[in-house]
Amino acid sequence: MTRIIQDQAAGLRSLMAIHRSDAARVITVAGGKMRVGKTSVVINLAAALARNGQRVLIIDENPCHNNICTNLGLKSRFDLLHVINRDKKLAQVILQGPENVSVLSAMRGIHALTKLTASEQNWLIKSFEQLMETVDIVLIDTAMGGTTHVLPLSLASEHVLIILSGSAASLTGAYALIKIMNQEYAKQHFLVLVNKADSESESRAIFGNLSQVTQKYLSVSLESIGYVQNDVKLHQATQLCRSVIDTFPTSKVALCFGQLAGRVLHSSHPDDFDGGVDNFMQRLIRTSHLSMANFTV
Repeated sequence: MTRIIQDQAAGLRSLMAIHRSDAARVITVAGGKMRVGKTSVVINLAAALARNGQRVLIIDENPCHNNICTNLGLKSRFDLLHVINRDKKLAQVILQGPENVSVLSAMRGIHALTKLTASEQNWLIKSFEQLMETVDIVLIDTAMGGTTHVLPLSLASEHVLIILSGSAASLTGAYALIKIMNQEYAKQHFLVLVNKADSESESRAIFGNLSQVTQKYLSVSLESIGYVQNDVKLHQATQLCRSVIDTFPTSKVALCFGQLAGRVLHSSHPDDFDGGVDNFMQRLIRTSHLSMANFTV
């Protein structure tokens, strides 16, 4: 009897694992300070994931003068707010980028979530249900500054990916961001990427510094998913409004993003996370009242 129960439990875990792997994974990309290269990481990680056969949707919280569309040379006429107001359907506001990458401009829509009626909430959730069969991974590029909704976006996502550079301000900002999510909202697991590193050994030292202080003062686990090498090829690709994966596929920095994509795909699934873009939107609506306006480093 015990063996039968164990077999049944194992079978149930297998079915749950299949369900989680079929649902879209949602990853919020954040940094504690500006100029850590967050948007560049999102664009190039998306391109690397697409090369791995993933259908990627980028949700962009940034203002139009410095957002994903601008960096990819795309023109965004509509955004998430047009969907909320029922002026456009979701499929009409999502732009097709390179290969299997699409982009949804969402700053105004995300900022409007706290004012939605029950009917508008249901409309938005049902709109996102349409993406269940067409999206494998959602990457969210959060804005910086006092008006960012990084907190509700992070709490609604499966993973939070913290971008670090080697500067002291970057480390301090990342720690402050992790601290408020952990101590105030019980977020316990974070992915960490070191950007603009000169070498793997330097990236390990930077990650080690952050890991040491969080282990001492916080109840969190940090999972390093690697580093992105400082490379002029990345800047050149950005100037061309393309990813470095497409422009310079044999460069060292392109290889870094290829490895990063593999680590993201194999990162652990939180046991309490029910994946999918529709469930993400439902959680985001519930957490949208949380603000980082008083966030200080």
